[in-house]
Amino acid sequence: MTTGDTGEGRRRVALVTGSSRGLGSAIVRRLAEDGMAVAVNGPPGDTNAREVARAVRGTADAFLADVTDERQVAELVTAVATTLGPIEVLVLNATGPQPEAPLTDVTWADHLAQLEFFVKSPVLLGRLVIEQMRARGFGRIIQIDSEVAHRPPPGRSAYATAKNAQIGLTLSWARELAPDGITVNTVAPGFIPVERHAGVPAEIRSTYRASVPAGRMGTADDVAHAVSFLASEGAGFITGQRIVVDGGRSLGT
Repeated sequence: MTTGDTGEGRRRVALVTGSSRGLGSAIVRRLAEDGMAVAVNGPPGDTNAREVARAVRGTADAFLADVTDERQVAELVTAVATTLGPIEVLVLNATGPQPEAPLTDVTWADHLAQLEFFVKSPVLLGRLVIEQMRARGFGRIIQIDSEVAHRPPPGRSAYATAKNAQIGLTLSWARELAPDGITVNTVAPGFIPVERHAGVPAEIRSTYRASVPAGRMGTADDVAHAVSFLASEGAGFITGQRIVVDGGRSLGT
């Protein structure tokens, strides 16, 4: 029996938001390897989501939806349940633009734009998916956090604020949902270069690498392994936790 098998002859179903590229696509691949049926999500018009689903070794399908839009979220959850089955693992990875600006130039609208992805989207999805989990007495909710929440560099105040709100949401959900057999945790990656970091200069990457005790940059697979563990049956007594995947950088020098 794989970690994605319920033991009742069916696969557990995982929805990974924002999974048509980057960290999300690596998480999709890993959960599919674990034996789960995985819903790949991208925004409307995203052609890459279907490519990711087709490339998976296992069961996967693509579902396009803006996960900050209430109507589209309801349609997404219904479509996944109809096609693959009720969602038992929810990985909240979707993110939008992450502009950098001095604190005095950051507006309230800039803060709201970050909260759309890191608070509103989890709330919209959670309200629908948690009931499916409660009906089965099993659920895994994993939010993709960031080292920036607790180590914010200059210019990232709106992003860091929203990420800390996401952590608060995780802790409150973990306490309330524990009696239902539902765990809620976050995985907080350090700087993991993926497609959207293609323009990051080599000197910035080199400086960051020098600050990592493990002596290397992290990979998307490093993050996917942590998500896989938290999504497993064996992690059922772990909730309200934050796993930092940064090669020891948070330990300081």
